[in-house]
Amino acid sequence: MKKERNHYFDNAKVILIFLVVFGHFIRSFIENDPYVLALYKTLYTFHMPAFIIVSGFFAKGFYKKGYIPKLVKKLILPYLLFQVIYSIYYYFLYNKHSLTIDIYNPQWSMWFLLSLFCWNILLYLFVRKWKLPQNKGLFIAFAVGISIGFVDGVSNYLSLSRTFVFFPLFLLGYYMRKEHFSKLRMGKVRIAATVIPAAVLVFMFLVPEFSDKWLLGSKSYEQLGGKDLLSPLARSMVYVLNIAMSFSFFAFVPKSRHFFTKWGASTLYVYLIHGFFVKFFRESPYQDLLPPIQSITLLVAASFILTVVLSSRPLTSLTQPLIELKTSKLTELLKDLKNSKKKYIEQTKF
Repeated sequence: MKKERNHYFDNAKVILIFLVVFGHFIRSFIENDPYVLALYKTLYTFHMPAFIIVSGFFAKGFYKKGYIPKLVKKLILPYLLFQVIYSIYYYFLYNKHSLTIDIYNPQWSMWFLLSLFCWNILLYLFVRKWKLPQNKGLFIAFAVGISIGFVDGVSNYLSLSRTFVFFPLFLLGYYMRKEHFSKLRMGKVRIAATVIPAAVLVFMFLVPEFSDKWLLGSKSYEQLGGKDLLSPLARSMVYVLNIAMSFSFFAFVPKSRHFFTKWGASTLYVYLIHGFFVKFFRESPYQDLLPPIQSITLLVAASFILTVVLSSRPLTSLTQPLIELKTSKLTELLKDLKNSKKKYIEQTKF
């Protein structure tokens, strides 16, 4: 019997993937518009951190037999495949002189697959191998996430920087229970969850000097402006922002089923494929045709449409062999189409 999906988390995932797509689209406008820059940085305080927390929440079966081999198939093989596909795509898009395929430096958004695999390995070490108590494990994870910024060589290579910087959020998600998410929806918490995002948005607008690179987790302190005592303090404050904003988001995620809930099962498809469209948009002249405000309005609609299309059954059925390395959805779709055709023929017989 197929296990029923949790509507709350599917709703959270589809809203977050829409915000990820939207955030990637508006990146082209942040240099010249302070309002767009503030919105962009506000989104980046929580959309990926919240995704990482949810990923950690669903990693509770990591100790089951065959879990790691399944992760290799689910994450590493698609990572390797899409590294090649994106490298070829960029070769033509940017008119490069030579084709270079580097599996050690993740192409753009591919870092998440590699880091997600590593987070599960670290989870095994923290929880099962070393059996660290919850508080101690979180303390060490945050300490490592803060300290890794002092290592100059850690950057995009094998996504090591993001792996260590964001692992505390993954571990936090693992320790959370459904009742924790329910408590976030309580009245007093919701009041705070309304005030916090508004305050963060205002802060991002009033303090444009705060670099969005702090929110990406991919840079060493040297790359962010230099090593000093303020650097670990700044990353600590970013962690506070990540958690406060993520919890604020979770406080307003609807629990019931909606028209968009079903798309929550296909967020990986959206994440892996939307980059082709975003990168093409960034290289096109269309982004200069309209003022930023009008463009942002159109990009909201474009992000929604792209999320819907990439989550649709026909597209997920066609791309499943690349992403999940199986054809069950395509087989089921063809079967349904055949049955529909047969039914139509029977109904039109005289």
